[in-house]
This record gives sequence, structure tokens and C-alpha cells, in this order.
Amino acid sequence: MASPTKEIAVNMSPYFRLFTDGTIERLPPPLKTPPSDDPDLAVRSKDVVIDAETGVSVRIYVPRHRDPPRKLPLVVYIHGGAFCMGSASSPAFHNFITNLVEKGDVVAVSVSYRLAPENPLPIPFDDSWAAFQWIVAHADGRGADPWLNECADFRRVFIGGESAGATIANDVAIRAGVERFLGVEILGVFLVHPFFGSKEEDKLYKLLCPTSSGRDDDPRLNPAVDPRIREMAGRRVVFFVAEKDFLRDRGRAYCEGLKKSEWNGEVEIVESEGEGHCFHLFNPKTEKAAAITDRLVALFNAA
Repeated sequence: MASPTKEIAVNMSPYFRLFTDGTIERLPPPLKTPPSDDPDLAVRSKDVVIDAETGVSVRIYVPRHRDPPRKLPLVVYIHGGAFCMGSASSPAFHNFITNLVEKGDVVAVSVSYRLAPENPLPIPFDDSWAAFQWIVAHADGRGADPWLNECADFRRVFIGGESAGATIANDVAIRAGVERFLGVEILGVFLVHPFFGSKEEDKLYKLLCPTSSGRDDDPRLNPAVDPRIREMAGRRVVFFVAEKDFLRDRGRAYCEGLKKSEWNGEVEIVESEGEGHCFHLFNPKTEKAAAITDRLVALFNAA
């Protein structure tokens, strides 16, 4: 006898559908790109589970070995996906970071946090913070991972992400500025097509974080109202927005709020004309997508 059709409790297309039996269907089903430790590749990568209990992991990327070896800037990257989709192994994110590592000659660590709604916000924020703490524990050269011990320059650290990942990256930068880590210097933060709040309730965010208003009075959705903003790590924050992105004005609003805050770093905003949200991931070979990578490389190499 065929099983009865499952009943949809919440339809959050194009992200996911939540059924009355508690199961979730992600739209579309997730794809994964495996890492590769082939020494002949321009960029090597590997996955490391940093917490066996939660399953939180990172994917570490290093460029082809240089002779003589030298320490390289470290990029901590947090992927987007509306807090409920994707991982470090998602093809679009993996390809973007691989390209960035090759062109920028940097070491990168991409965080795979647990996804909402199974893991309600702020769990993805807290997972990413735990990953950052694990990463910077290598600053003295005695951490758990040899690649980070040998290759990463913890005096030249950058934190960033796109969309929801940019929201989380901003939160990590604030926490890092408050905590401060010996031997670690965060030089810059990059927020690509960031997801921040407005005066209207964001229904998806409210569903994923029931304790939030879903509006810009939530410090995570509008960090400019967070009293800790004055402590945020990084000398420079670079905002990337896209003309046709529905989140453009929210990113601009936070950019202006950051300028007016007590934080004393430099702020820059870069706009891609005629493009939509995260176009650089969907069409990575276009001239405007390459311009985003080039600007990030310039940020990393200017340090």
C-alpha cells in the first residue's frame, strides 16, 4: 500500500518546505563538490570536523606549495544560503573560494555551520564563532591542523561572506573585536550582497529565529545599533552591493550606519550595475564577477 502524501506545514520556496512530520525538503536538493589534496593542483583542499558533537566542519584551502615557503594572508569565509541552505562543499561556494585562493595567493577556511530551521538561529552564528575560535587557536603554530600552522599568517586575517554569510561574518568580526586574540590581527571584513534588516519584518528570518523581531531593531540584522560595534575587528570594511538586488538598500543602510558609529575604521562600498543578488556565484566567468574577485584580491594583498 502506498504511503500517504506528506502534508506541507510551511512552504518557504525557493529555500525549503517543512512538513507536518518534521521532515524538511530543501529546494533544490543539495549538491557537493569533494575536496582534493592532489599536490599538482593549483589549490589543494581538505575537510576537517572541528566539533564531533555538533558535526561543524571547515574546508581548508591552500595554494600550490611555494619554494621557499612563506606565510600567506588568511581568509575566513562564511557561505550564504539564507541560513538554511548550502555548505562549504556546495559547488558555487567551493569554486568561488578555489578561484580566490589561486588568484589571491591566500589561505582560506570556509565554514560549514549547521543549517536552520532544524538548528534555529542563532545556532549558525554560534557555530561560525566556534569555527573562528578553532581557526585562530593555530596562531601560535601549535594548532590541530598542520596546513594552518605552516601556511597561515595570523597577522593578516580577513573575515567575510556573502548574503546570510555576510551577516554571520559581521557578527564574528564584532565578537572577535570584543574578545581579542593574542597573535591575531584582523585587517579587513568583506560583505558581499549582505543580508541585513529593514523596518519591515523579514518573514524568513522571523521563522528561522523566533526570538527575533525580524526587523532592524535586532542587532544581528542591523549591527549599527549594537553597542559593541565600536569594538568590531578590522581596519576596513568593504561592502559589495548589486543594483538589482532586493537587499541592496539594506546593505547601504548598514554601511551608512557603520560610518556614523563609534567604530573608527574605513568603509568602502562597491556596486555592480545591472546585476542581481549573488550573480557572481551563478555566472562566475563574467567581467563583473571577475571584478569582485579582483577587488577582494586587492584587499588581501594591500595588507
